[in-house]
Amino acid sequence: MEKQFSRDTVIVLATDSKDVGDSLSIAIDKLEKKLRRPLQRVWLIDKSQKANKSVFQKDFTKIEINLKSPKQIHEALLPYLHRVIAITCRSEDLLENFKRVIPHVPYTLTPTETSINWSTDKLLMRRRFTEYDKKITPAYTIATDISDKTISKIKRKVGFPLVIKPSGLAASVLVSICYHEEELVSNLKRTLRQVKAAHKSYAGRGEPKVLIEQFLEGTMYSIDGYVDNTGRVDFVPPVHIKTGRAIGFDDFFGYKQMTPVKLLARKIKDMEQVAAKGVHALGLRNTIVHVEVIKTELTGFKIVEIACRMGGFRQNLYQLSYGFDHAYNDLLVRTGRKPIIKKKRQGYTASMKFFSNKEGRLEKINGMNKARALTSFYNLKINKTKGDMCKFAKNGGKSVFNITLHNKSRSDLLADIRRLEQAVKIEVTPVKTKKA
Repeated sequence: MEKQFSRDTVIVLATDSKDVGDSLSIAIDKLEKKLRRPLQRVWLIDKSQKANKSVFQKDFTKIEINLKSPKQIHEALLPYLHRVIAITCRSEDLLENFKRVIPHVPYTLTPTETSINWSTDKLLMRRRFTEYDKKITPAYTIATDISDKTISKIKRKVGFPLVIKPSGLAASVLVSICYHEEELVSNLKRTLRQVKAAHKSYAGRGEPKVLIEQFLEGTMYSIDGYVDNTGRVDFVPPVHIKTGRAIGFDDFFGYKQMTPVKLLARKIKDMEQVAAKGVHALGLRNTIVHVEVIKTELTGFKIVEIACRMGGFRQNLYQLSYGFDHAYNDLLVRTGRKPIIKKKRQGYTASMKFFSNKEGRLEKINGMNKARALTSFYNLKINKTKGDMCKFAKNGGKSVFNITLHNKSRSDLLADIRRLEQAVKIEVTPVKTKKA
């Protein structure tokens, strides 16, 4: 008879963010208390991943291997085969690595490799949604060239306005909106020319393809949920999203994310029902999910996309506004336990990403002292220093800084957001581009 092992190990795939490291440490501390036994913490890193060793150094054993090598994964994880109680992935960029690891932790609750494929490839995702319930997804097609035949197909199947988006790239990379045929031809030509290089530069998933889909006009929300082994989804309160387009950028990055939202309870229930259909269409289980939706006036909620990870900023948004620990719930659902969700409002929270309104080298960020002095100020993360390149999100750029504000009063929070927007000015020096 084989020796009985104690399940005493939590494996984490994550970037080297201090916020992520801190939230994971606290979540595992809580799980230890619930289980009444100590847990070993393992940080699994790919050798190509630029990792700040100090972030997870205190509590985590670091295993650094080539995560594209099944042999190395097998050898590294074999000692933990019967000991892993949970494995979690905290970054969309690392989902491909997470998928490669899953076969090597067969006795642990995880999503399937196929469901991760379906949730990371936008084209496969749209196909699954359409097959499950075409009412939950916008019209779409794919494009491989800019021939007259392709343009006619796009106009017939999708119509204007429409969105061009590569199928396997995260965030807003190469995403553009088109209102007429000339704009479609120009943007599609550029996207087709750049998609392969972007796929390589930004760790794209699957084969590089270009998805053309209906542009949904309405209000954007996102909602996270926890999916158990039977497909039951427990949703947390939704978040309202204002994109860069709403403040004058020709870009789709999430500028402001705020909760609680101003929606009737029955509308939130409608959102949850549509989101659950999307989760089931992708066959996701034993995972946290992040669902982005658009509320349209005529056709209700439509799904923009679903990811098997928690949404950005959600740890702070839910901790501050409702008083529950999103990272701890992530571990609970991955160990087959019921998440602890609170929906009583404790205040209002907004997380914001600031980009430069022009591309170039960063010279100066004005307004940071005023930002820190705001009554609603909670935290600030500056991502760029002087001389760093500032690019738009659609061109693969990252925000110059992120900030979270919290206040018991919604009107006071909105007032501080306005003060922040008036105070901040990002100065850049344009970079001359070489002529072709």
